[in-house]
Amino acid sequence: MTLTYRPGDSFAHRLDPRTKLGFQVAFAFAAFAHTTPRGLAALTLVALGALHASGVSARRTLWEYRFVAPFLLAGPVVAAATIGPPWVRPAKGFDTLLASYRVVLVLLVSAAYLRTTPVRESRAAIQRLVPGRTGRMLGAGVGFVFRFLPVLRADLRRIRDASAARLGDERPLVARMQLVGVAGIARALSRADRFAVALRARCFAWNPTLPHLSFSRVDVPVLAGSVGLVIWATL
Repeated sequence: MTLTYRPGDSFAHRLDPRTKLGFQVAFAFAAFAHTTPRGLAALTLVALGALHASGVSARRTLWEYRFVAPFLLAGPVVAAATIGPPWVRPAKGFDTLLASYRVVLVLLVSAAYLRTTPVRESRAAIQRLVPGRTGRMLGAGVGFVFRFLPVLRADLRRIRDASAARLGDERPLVARMQLVGVAGIARALSRADRFAVALRARCFAWNPTLPHLSFSRVDVPVLAGSVGLVIWATL
């Protein structure tokens, strides 16, 4: 699964997590500042470069994010439709389509981060960037999401497969959505209860011993690229 950490020796694996977080922020800033065909074409090359540096397949990443495709595609359709003549305004739909594509690029870069950064390093990076109790809460929350979300996605996949094995795929769409949704929520609540018990059993601490982080030479070009993206966005 692309949206979880996997050990490796790629270029992105050797980067400090703070460098990767800064690059993500700079990329998102540039993507929201340059929603034009030319700007998005340039950012597409940057996103593909980030995936290549992380050893992540663009095709597989897009497949992992397929659940957001209906929402991204519905936006341009709704924006282009009008009540009354001319019924369709292609210019408005095209602008919204560019905005949706911008979101896809940001998701691709985030997938590169998730694939190459351990959860503990992400928490350490956030707590070092955001001081005090706020940073500890953000770091712990990010760690929980990174660990919990893949489990929930796997549960939903098993529920869907079990329903299909019992000919559930022959039911109406609304019935299938209701079945998977109700079972998924029940499984999520059960997981949350067990997760809370496990935290108490392990004496969850707000100030654990986090891994040591340090910048190296490989971080320099990425940091320079992040600064370049911010300058490009502001100009």
